[in-house]
Amino acid sequence: MAPALSPDSGGFGASWRRELHALRRSRADLLLVTLLPLLMLLLMAWMFSPSVMRDVPIAVVDLDHSSDSRLLLRMLDASPGVRIASQPTDMEDARAQLRRLQVYAIVLVPRDVTRQALRGQQGTLFAYYNATYMTTGQSAARDIGDAVAAWNARLLRERIGLQVGPGKLRAAPIAVQSDILYNPARSYELFLLPLIFPAVLSLVLALAVAGSLGREIRDGTLPAWLGRTPWSAIAGKITPYVLLFSLYGALGVAYLAWLRGDGIAGSAALLLVGQPLFYLATAAYALFFVGVTRDMGTALSAVGLSIGTALAFSSATFPVIDAPLFTRVWHLLLPLSAYIKLQTQQQFVGAPLAVSLWPLGSLLLMILIAGGIGGWRLLAFARSAQAAQPAAADA
Repeated sequence: MAPALSPDSGGFGASWRRELHALRRSRADLLLVTLLPLLMLLLMAWMFSPSVMRDVPIAVVDLDHSSDSRLLLRMLDASPGVRIASQPTDMEDARAQLRRLQVYAIVLVPRDVTRQALRGQQGTLFAYYNATYMTTGQSAARDIGDAVAAWNARLLRERIGLQVGPGKLRAAPIAVQSDILYNPARSYELFLLPLIFPAVLSLVLALAVAGSLGREIRDGTLPAWLGRTPWSAIAGKITPYVLLFSLYGALGVAYLAWLRGDGIAGSAALLLVGQPLFYLATAAYALFFVGVTRDMGTALSAVGLSIGTALAFSSATFPVIDAPLFTRVWHLLLPLSAYIKLQTQQQFVGAPLAVSLWPLGSLLLMILIAGGIGGWRLLAFARSAQAAQPAAADA
């Protein structure tokens, strides 16, 4: 039960103190907003601390059985990203291992492929990877491609060059040089943790705020809590959560920037401004769901369906380009989408201030619209509940 209030005891300070008192009285609610978020951040940081994927098991079907193909196998096995887990005699056996998830990619060296290359013909190797495990499979495919490119250059220099003469070797007329920007080590830690940290924190905050607001409705204390200054009372209830989770968010950014990364490429001040705006926007959505549904359980379910799935629609893991209209609109409505744009621009890319004003403006708009509608509906419900009290007393 929330502590009782008189109708005249509202306001920011009173609501702030009442919320802190409620957290002290409820150990479960206190652990939800203190210990649980920190444990989740530590767990995620530990899980992704290896940073780069190593030794992905692959199978190699060598039908060439030449000294050059054996050199390729040694170079593949020496690659840090993959290891040769098996050398099946045919593709059927290799596919069976792929289906059993014993390997995530297959390299097929056809018969006489090196002999064709030494004769000046085009030789082709085949690499197959399991796209249902896209991240693992693509990582293996990249390392296989790098190893084959190095083997190809060595074959050209040491075998074909000696056979036809160095003067007859010609480079390709046009070459592609591909360079990785902003994450040159291809670190999965620096790719995933900047997404997971705010996604997890925003979900926990939204659940905590929705539960705190919903309890006022459930316990029948909504009119007394709001008092004569309802908007100040709402702000006082939400502010402790926003400040606390903004601190967690700032700690997450600092950990990734200075302990695991190369610092902040853009403005640290913008990132600090973005923390309270992001978590205030998330709290505004929780207020919106409570105000519209007027039921704590339904509001918590709506939080789980929207804030809980925001990472999938943020465009950071799965692109929304040319996605269905609903997906693109839903992407724009989520606070996490705007914050991730801001974080990527300032922490990793170093974008100009004018570029990052757009996600900051989006967060402000979400706060005003979602918070305004949710607060207005909550006040309307409080007035109707207060008007019904005298009638119930007369009866």
